Amino acid sequence: MTRLIVLLAAFALPARLEAQTLAQRVAAAGDGTVRLNFAARRGVCGNGGNNITVVGDDEHGEWESDCAPGPVRMSLRVSGGRVTEAHTYVGGRWRPPQGPTTDLGTVPAADAATDLLKLAERAADDADALITGATLADSAVVWPDLLRLARKEALPLETRRQAVFWLGQAAGEAAARGLDSITTDERGDIEVRKQAVFALSQRPADEGVPALIRVARTSPSGELRKSALFWLGQSEDPRAISLFEEILK
Repeated sequence: MTRLIVLLAAFALPARLEAQTLAQRVAAAGDGTVRLNFAARRGVCGNGGNNITVVGDDEHGEWESDCAPGPVRMSLRVSGGRVTEAHTYVGGRWRPPQGPTTDLGTVPAADAATDLLKLAERAADDADALITGATLADSAVVWPDLLRLARKEALPLETRRQAVFWLGQAAGEAAARGLDSITTDERGDIEVRKQAVFALSQRPADEGVPALIRVARTSPSGELRKSALFWLGQSEDPRAISLFEEILK
């Protein structure tokens, strides 16, 4: 009977660890470094350093990038249960650890994305790499959490700007609607709203241009109108040219 209980406990332990969130596992690791990796979304590749990109398929079928595909690898420096520094890599390989290091191995990509954004919300300082890592995860819908971070005034300004930037890169009309709502929030920080205007300029023309035109026409903020007009000028879209003609007349 005793042997059976021990065996059952041994089988139950991995299940309990698997049920923990990434934030719980990071906190349990203590001070030091936590490493993890997860599947990257389609097209994500890198050189093992700071160069991470998303490449498309070659329509002629005759070219292949030498950019190494995923997975995404992340290194989190932890102190007092909070992430104080983070690095995101695609390509390359881990070097042997130089200090206390916990390797979580491969974690589910969608879960990693959700938990990384929660860690970004609690990060002691720079959360850029945490947000970037979340946006690279396979099969993860991150824009609702990015929108929440972008609107949370208690967060550091750079964290909110980074959330807005990646919100602008997120696919889908819903993300563009969210950016539009940030630009029209008169209570919001002007720098975050200007970042949202820039992010709208990065959206496909059918989504971004009408939103920029609305900002240029209706925003009470002269800074936002000027910013929207600048990015409309970069678009070379006929609708923007018509607006310029209307304003100049």
